[in-house]
Order: sequence, then structure tokens, then C-alpha cells
Amino acid sequence: MSLLYEGKAKRVFNTEQEGVLRIEYKDEVTAGNGAKKDSMSGKGRLNNLITSKIFSILKQKGVESHFVEQISETEQLVRSVEIFPLEVVVRNVAAGSICKRLGFEKGHQFEQPLLELFYKKDELNDPLITDDHVALLNIATEEQLSTIKEQALNVNRVLSELMDDMNLILVDYKIEFGITEDGNILLADEISPDTCRIWDKETKENFDKDVYREDTGSLIDTYETFYKKLEEL
Repeated sequence: MSLLYEGKAKRVFNTEQEGVLRIEYKDEVTAGNGAKKDSMSGKGRLNNLITSKIFSILKQKGVESHFVEQISETEQLVRSVEIFPLEVVVRNVAAGSICKRLGFEKGHQFEQPLLELFYKKDELNDPLITDDHVALLNIATEEQLSTIKEQALNVNRVLSELMDDMNLILVDYKIEFGITEDGNILLADEISPDTCRIWDKETKENFDKDVYREDTGSLIDTYETFYKKLEEL
């Protein structure tokens, strides 16, 4: 198995199965586009276990992804897709950058989910872009973008219900999509406390990477507690 790609949080390997890749989750944690980074034992295991569980739940609810199966505590098999250079962010409650950009008060409940697109380009610091930018940059066709948006909102519906069952609030999250050789658009990458902002319903305590960004608690303990809640469903 040859290494195809190594990112901040994962390594991607070829496998002997055509169209199937192996993902290995790393123990590294970053924030601020890599400005802050550390290695934390057990972090890769938790992100893999959580993502595998969530992708499995999404499939049961009719949301397809590139996920095939979990093969170890830190590894999973996925379908090979070409990732769109887009970060799709869906916000249900105002928090983080949108409060700074648009002046929303933290905790403001949006009347409907707000979907934003960001261009995946590290050297440009992943800028916010519009549908017209997507077209001009040849990132996706109008039809593909429509499918991506529809799927992102379906993910929001299922994830919000899941978090509600865990007595949590899905504040916002970031997801990515890829396209298979035959043109099928699939949810890809991961869904974990690394890529979501999640609050306790009563205390508004964070169950996500903000505990690391803001130095308010143990990231490993937080993710472990979240995983236990997920397993109890």
C-alpha cells in the first residue's frame, strides 16, 4: 500500500481493491489553519471511531458517503473520489467567524440553516466565495453545486436530529464532497468534533475542537465523552 497523500489529520493510502483507499487518522490536532498544532495520543482513534459511526448512521438515513467500513481503531476504507476544492459550512446558530464577519451575537438562532462556501486554498486562507466564484473557478458545474447544497442540508437534518437525541445542539459544521469516476457526488472527508461545533443544550458547554482553540478543557476527554454519548444511542 503506497502513501498517496498526507494532510494535517490523515494519511491516505492505495489498496489492492480498485477504487478503494485506506484512511489512517493521525494524532495531530491543529487550529487556525495550522497556526496552532499539537500531537495528542488517542485523537486519531476517536476521530476515526466517531466519523465511522456517524457515516454509518447517515447511510441508514439515506445520505451516501465515500465511507466503506472501519477496519481498525484508527483506519477506515473509503471509495476513491476526486474532492471538490470546497468547504461547505452549514450554520444553525451563530458562532465563530460569522459573528466577527457579520456582527451576529454568539448564540443567535438562525431562522433557517445558513450555507456558506469556502475555497479550499491554504495560500489564500480558504476564502468565502459565492456561487458565481465557483463557476468562474471551474470548481463545480451549476448542477453539481446544486446537488452538493441539497446533500449538505440533508446532512444537517440528520445530524441535528442525532445531536438532539444526545441532548446536544448542532451549532455548525464543515463538510466536503467528492465525485466518483462515474459522476456520483458523495459526502467525503470526515464528520467529527474536529469539523463540527457542538454545544450541550443546558450548559452550552463545548463538545468540539473549540476546547483546544480556546484552551478551555481537554480535547481528548471532550471527544471521549462525545463518543460515549454517541455509542449510547
